[in-house]
Amino acid sequence: MKRVVLSVALALTMATAGEQFAMSDADRAMYEEMLENNPADIFVAEGGEIFEEKLGGEAALAKFLEIKENELPKYIATFPRYIEKLGNVVGVDQVLQAMMAEQGKEQIKLKDPKMFSMLAYVKSLANEEQFNIDINANEHMKASYALGEKTFMTPRGGRGLSCNSCHSKDIVGMVLRTQPLPDLGEAGAGATWPAYRMTKSSLRTLQRRFQGCMENALLAVIPMGSKEMVGLELYVSKLAQDKQKAIAIPGLKR
Repeated sequence: MKRVVLSVALALTMATAGEQFAMSDADRAMYEEMLENNPADIFVAEGGEIFEEKLGGEAALAKFLEIKENELPKYIATFPRYIEKLGNVVGVDQVLQAMMAEQGKEQIKLKDPKMFSMLAYVKSLANEEQFNIDINANEHMKASYALGEKTFMTPRGGRGLSCNSCHSKDIVGMVLRTQPLPDLGEAGAGATWPAYRMTKSSLRTLQRRFQGCMENALLAVIPMGSKEMVGLELYVSKLAQDKQKAIAIPGLKR
């Protein structure tokens, strides 16, 4: 493992990640402007409309989850979580798919921009809430978290890279492809996706961002909604919880 970390370190800019390495002045000005007017707000509003028209909105979601409507914000802050009627640890987007199936509606794929928008809207209902994920709630949660941690830590592919290769304490703060490598807990990654990606000019989800990292690292891409991907989302969300990062969606990323 030490050899993997060293090889990655040599591939990085061996300097502290000052902002000048991460953004040009023009990019920084654009970022600051978007902080005030996040383009993703449009997608979130669109997601709310789709959610209401296709599934019946918050009342229908609360009914499906068997909770009161006013409990939704705190409940959403417990995802990914085990849902007994689904028999799995799932993300919010998979709950939305299950609602479509129950209502006899055509399913929207997890990778569909419409799902990204709906997911952003539903998760934004929990804005300012702290995550309250209980990884010890049951054997399903324990297993999902363990799988997520394993997926995060295990080197894969010809380069022998893992998520941890770029986000371990030894690497955080260095620069890769003009971008500082963040501590995912401190950055609140689990609490700030879906987010608008400036470089993609679109709204993306956390699992889609994971896939983008895998593509860039030449790793086999794990399917969205798979047990490994849900476990990875659970693991990263728990990192944000441990750092007491409040949910703030939509995020804004470079």
